[in-house]
Amino acid sequence: MRPMHRNAIIDPVQHEQRSQRSASRGRNEKDTRVTSGTAARGSDGAAEGTGSDHWGPALAPRLAQFAAVARHEHVTRAAQELGMPQSTLSRAMARLEADLGVALFARRGRAVSLTPAGRTFLASTERALAEVERAAESVRADADPAVGKIAFGFLHTLGTETVPGLIRAFRVDHPRVRFQLVQNYGEAMIERLRAGGLDLCLTSPVPDAPDLVARRLDEQRLRLVVPGDHRLARRKRVRLAEAAGELFVTLEPGYGLRRITDALCAEAGFSPRIAFEGEEPETLRGLVAAGLGVALLPPPPVPRPGVAELTVTAPRAVREIGVAWLEGHPDTPPVAAFKRFLLSRRGQLLA
Repeated sequence: MRPMHRNAIIDPVQHEQRSQRSASRGRNEKDTRVTSGTAARGSDGAAEGTGSDHWGPALAPRLAQFAAVARHEHVTRAAQELGMPQSTLSRAMARLEADLGVALFARRGRAVSLTPAGRTFLASTERALAEVERAAESVRADADPAVGKIAFGFLHTLGTETVPGLIRAFRVDHPRVRFQLVQNYGEAMIERLRAGGLDLCLTSPVPDAPDLVARRLDEQRLRLVVPGDHRLARRKRVRLAEAAGELFVTLEPGYGLRRITDALCAEAGFSPRIAFEGEEPETLRGLVAAGLGVALLPPPPVPRPGVAELTVTAPRAVREIGVAWLEGHPDTPPVAAFKRFLLSRRGQLLA
């Protein structure tokens, strides 16, 4: 863990010298009354007279200052490390004690030592500062162009071959970039994208929404999948209207492929009779193999026994695959690099 930047402390809280404390407390009480319950601000912007439900905003700027004084047991040396005037730091520590209502230091001139209350407070302060440091290092690492992280969503049907191949090719030039991979159906991924849980997603249909940017990358032909002993099984090609009387097995409503299936059937002049709805295309293939219906599906990663896969000649049965991201959302360097890589694969995404 890298050391914290000591000279980056902002808003040092002013406090009063011992000889001025009682006057300061009186002024704080007056300020608190004037603001009708809102914590007043000192000349340095820190909260004065803060109630117990507002400790975080009031104490946060002073924790690193307190830890530095406790570590050096000397106000002047701590002030030099922090790059701030010794008098300002002295006042900050006195105000911290006044706000907490306890003595944190036993003073001997500018030398100090922790009281029992100070030692207790220091233990929690060091844990809090370490957690902030870890959080800062984490977000910095995620944005690092060499070792950062990309939250990438994609359809289940792209997970067997397409996405592994894409990541393998991308990591040739970016071997240390990390991926958080999320497989889901289209609408769920778009919701997660909007919520900030994804940087990019591959989805179908390509979304059209004002808060999203989407780019078409490729298209994938859909096949009419029928049982191996079906009346159409010996055919190579078929018009979708020839399946108008069949029972269909489909994905559940909300899946992009379900919307495409409904639209293609409507274009062919019929509404499909749904026998089963599922969540995963290969499960649907299994249902077809069991003789429970027919389905419009993308090609399988490996041939499935017990079914015949027919080219649909009319209407043109394809689904468009695109990449989407949130409009106006800033990209980290690794996300920007992966986005450029995906866009460079137009027409070759499914090769």
